Amino acid sequence: MNERETKLENTKQKKLLIRTEEKVAEIGWFTDIIGGDTEFLGVLDEEKRSTFEHCKDLTLQAEKAGFKNILFPTAYTVGQEAITFASAIAPFTNKIKLLVAIRTGEIHPPTLARALSNLDHVLEGRFAINIINSDLPGNREDPTLRYKRCAETIEILKQAWSQDRIDFHGDLYNLSLPSAPAKPYQQNGGPLLYFGGTSDGSRNICAKYCDVFLTWPEREESLATTMADMSARASAYGRTTDFGLRIHVVVRETEQEAREYAKKLTSKLDEGKAATIRSRGEDSRSLGVLRQDQLRMEANDEGYVEDILWTDIGKVFSGCGAGLVGSPRQIIDKLNRYIDMGFRAFIFSGFPLEREAEYFSKLVLPHLPNVSLSDKQNRMPKTTPITPYTTAKLR
Repeated sequence: MNERETKLENTKQKKLLIRTEEKVAEIGWFTDIIGGDTEFLGVLDEEKRSTFEHCKDLTLQAEKAGFKNILFPTAYTVGQEAITFASAIAPFTNKIKLLVAIRTGEIHPPTLARALSNLDHVLEGRFAINIINSDLPGNREDPTLRYKRCAETIEILKQAWSQDRIDFHGDLYNLSLPSAPAKPYQQNGGPLLYFGGTSDGSRNICAKYCDVFLTWPEREESLATTMADMSARASAYGRTTDFGLRIHVVVRETEQEAREYAKKLTSKLDEGKAATIRSRGEDSRSLGVLRQDQLRMEANDEGYVEDILWTDIGKVFSGCGAGLVGSPRQIIDKLNRYIDMGFRAFIFSGFPLEREAEYFSKLVLPHLPNVSLSDKQNRMPKTTPITPYTTAKLR
């Protein structure tokens, strides 16, 4: 056992370390830029296809409702490319933070650093990045290669955002160039990095480099085990992270109404067609998806595990495969339990997205301690920062 592994084992026995100790949470929503918005799970909805206008409406609705954050996912499907859409929608927004997913390896790292920093300036800091480490579309890749490419990309981003030069010499990238074209608007490290992954390689990347570890729904004891493991891994690198949960939700005035609506969502489900839709995701073969599949196998005949955690959504979508179904009081109580466990960010969605955002924003959102983690982690400057894109002397 090497020194870091020994340190990891020792740290696992200690208190869970969370970067944001205050019991608050960043409440986010999800938009349909990769398709899938629908009235009925497993049915491709012609009226809700992923157009710019539909996704713009969802984003502006989430902003008006008071969500602090909105996730723009990435996948090689019919719809909007995440960075492109974020750039187009940015001038329409003025409050909400855009959490933009990027798959490492798709864009040359210095160019990626520049593009993300430009977007950070356009949004005046209302910007964060969800790092994706899956196969590149059309490829089946060695996981070791993916982890190495992801780690090297993040190191280059961090150099670009915090040093005078990018001077990186790794196994995949060998770079020496000025960092001025990639200086971000946000300070103290630049945009926050959100990251999700179940494998050891993915967890180590998040522990070493990232700010928010995102996980998918599981039983509370499994979530607690994962959080303890991630806390120990980050501590072994001399760091802490915050924890986030990506989860679906159905909330109605009563539990009975919520469960009846969940049944309606699956009333037209053809599991053969659903499996075809599900297989489109680049993450559809990942360890995390297999864990979501296992959770669904443990559910009762109506698809529930624990009290209000419903798993039938995973029959259609790879990735996040479960959601909370219940009354406002049930949902709020469950979320407060998650916050007590150490979760500091939530990214919700429901079907269809517009209607469920309205229910959630009226029945649940006002009762949650809603904050921006970018503010909490001192990334947002109090005055306009000095960068080559603001007031720095041009050289």
